[in-house]
Amino acid sequence: MRNSVLNDIPTWHPPAGRGPGLVLIQEIFGLDDYLRSVASDLAAAGYVVAVPELFWRTAPGWSSTHDEAGVAASMAVMSAFDPALGRSDVLATVGHLRSLPSVTGGVGVLGFCLGGSLAFAAAAEGDPDVAVSFYGSTVAQQIDALSRVACPIQFHFGGADPYIPRSDVAVVEAAVATHPGAEIHVQEEAGHAFHNHVAPMFHHPEAAARAWELTTEFLRRTLPA
Repeated sequence: MRNSVLNDIPTWHPPAGRGPGLVLIQEIFGLDDYLRSVASDLAAAGYVVAVPELFWRTAPGWSSTHDEAGVAASMAVMSAFDPALGRSDVLATVGHLRSLPSVTGGVGVLGFCLGGSLAFAAAAEGDPDVAVSFYGSTVAQQIDALSRVACPIQFHFGGADPYIPRSDVAVVEAAVATHPGAEIHVQEEAGHAFHNHVAPMFHHPEAAARAWELTTEFLRRTLPA
C-alpha cells in the first residue's frame, strides 16, 4: 500500500541527465497523455520533471477522458480531494527534487487547472524558486496570499473561460500589478484548459502557442536550464 506521494513518482530527465527541477502539477484528468507530453517538452528544454499523483489517497492511478463524461467523472473524484493535502504533496515533491543528484539549480512548480491553483498555493505557503499557474480556478479567491509569494510567479488565464469569470481574472490582474516579480497573461479569446491539446472541447491552438512561448521565456529568465 502506498504511504507517500513520492512512491514511484514519475520523473523525466533532460538529455544532459541533469538540470533544474520542475514539479508539474496535474489537471483533474490525472496523469494522462497530455501531462506526459508536457513533461517530455519540459525535459527536452533541460529540466528534471516530477509529476506527483494528487489523487493517490482516494483514486490511485486516476486518468479520465477529455470530454463531458470525463469532466463529470473527474469532478466526482475531486469531491474527495483535500487541497491542503495536495499542496503538501506538491511541496514534498519540491523537496524530493532538491534531494536528487541530477537536480542542479533551483526547483519550480508549474500547474494547469487544479494544478494552477496548487502551484499558486505552493508558492504562497512553501519555497519553490519559481511558479507558473495556468487557469487556477481558486486563485482569485485566494489572491491575498500573493503577498506571501517570494519567488517569481507567472499566471495564465483565458478571457472567455466559462469556469473562471473575467471579473475574477481582473482581480488577479490588479493584485499582480502591485506585486514585484509577478506577471499575468490573458488570452482573451480562449476558454478554460486552452493548452490541453488532447481535449478538443478546450484546446485553443493559437492561444496555447502564445502562452507556452511566454512560459518557456519566463522559465529561461527565472530558472535557466
